[in-house]
Amino acid sequence: MSTLGLIVNPVAGRGSSSVGRRAHRLLERAGHDVHDLSAPTLVQATDRARQAATAGLDALVVVGGDGMVHLGVDVVAGTDLPLGIVAVGTGNDIARAYGLPRGDVDKAVAVVDRALRTGPRRVDAVRAGPPDGTGATWYAGVLSCGLDAAVNARANALTWPNGHARYLRALVPELAAFRPYGYRVRVDDDTWESAGTLVAVANTPWFGGGLPIAPDAVPDDGLLDVVVAGPFTRRGAVGIFPRIYGGRHLGDPRVRAMRGRRVLVEHAPGLGGHPPTVFADGERVGPLPLLVEVVPAALGLLG
Repeated sequence: MSTLGLIVNPVAGRGSSSVGRRAHRLLERAGHDVHDLSAPTLVQATDRARQAATAGLDALVVVGGDGMVHLGVDVVAGTDLPLGIVAVGTGNDIARAYGLPRGDVDKAVAVVDRALRTGPRRVDAVRAGPPDGTGATWYAGVLSCGLDAAVNARANALTWPNGHARYLRALVPELAAFRPYGYRVRVDDDTWESAGTLVAVANTPWFGGGLPIAPDAVPDDGLLDVVVAGPFTRRGAVGIFPRIYGGRHLGDPRVRAMRGRRVLVEHAPGLGGHPPTVFADGERVGPLPLLVEVVPAALGLLG
C-alpha cells in the first residue's frame, strides 16, 4: 500500500468534483491510502502539497489539466517524490507528450497504480526564474514569451470552448492589438536578437490544446527546443498560426529553432515593445528577463 496525496483542480469546470471523487475511490480500491490535499485555490493547494510532501507521502497525484500538472511538477521536481497524472482538463498537452491517458479517469488511475508497483520513470523538468536565481518555478511543457503568452493569458479568462478552439478564440483580439516585441534570446552560446512575434522554450511538443509548436521536442533528452519567430505583420501572424497545426511553421524562413540546456530571454528595448508576462504550462510565471534551464531526469513520473 502506498500513501498518496491527491489534488483535484479547485477551479475546473463542471464535473471536476465527481471526477476527483472517482479518482479517489479508484485509488483506494487499488489498496492505497489517499489523502485529499485539494483546496479552494491553486495557491492553497500548492501549499498543502508542499507540507504533505515532507510528511511521508509515497507519491503526489493531480487530477485536472496542464495547470494541475504544473502545480504537481513545481512541488515534486528535483525530489524523489513521484507524480501521477489523471488528465481530465481541456488541453492535456503534457499528458499527450508523456503518452498518458487523456479524458479517461479509470485508465489514468490504472496507469498510476501500475507505476506505483513497478516504479516511476524519470523525465526532464525545467526551472525558470529571474537570472539572479530567486523565485524560480518548475515546469514540464512549454514556456511562452510572446504573442503566444498574450493569447494564453486571454484564453485562461475564457470558459469556452475547450482545447485549441479556446486558444484560437483568444488569438483574434490579441492579433488586433499586436505590435512586434524586442528580444534577446541566448541559447547556450547562440544568440538571437530581433524584433519578434513569439518565443517558446519547449520541453514537450504541444501547447494551446494540441498545437505542435516544437514538434521535435522530447521530454527526456536533456535538451530544450527553442522556437523563435521574427517580426511578422498582423497578416503574417494570421497566416503562420494555422501552419502550427501540422508543425509546418518551422519551414518559414522567419521562424528559427534552436536547442540547448540553458536559455536566457530578455527584452531588447531598441528592437520592439516589451514582451508580455510569461506563461509556462498555461500558468503565469512572471516578466522578463528569465533564465530557463533544463534539469535532466528531475521528475519521477508514474506512467
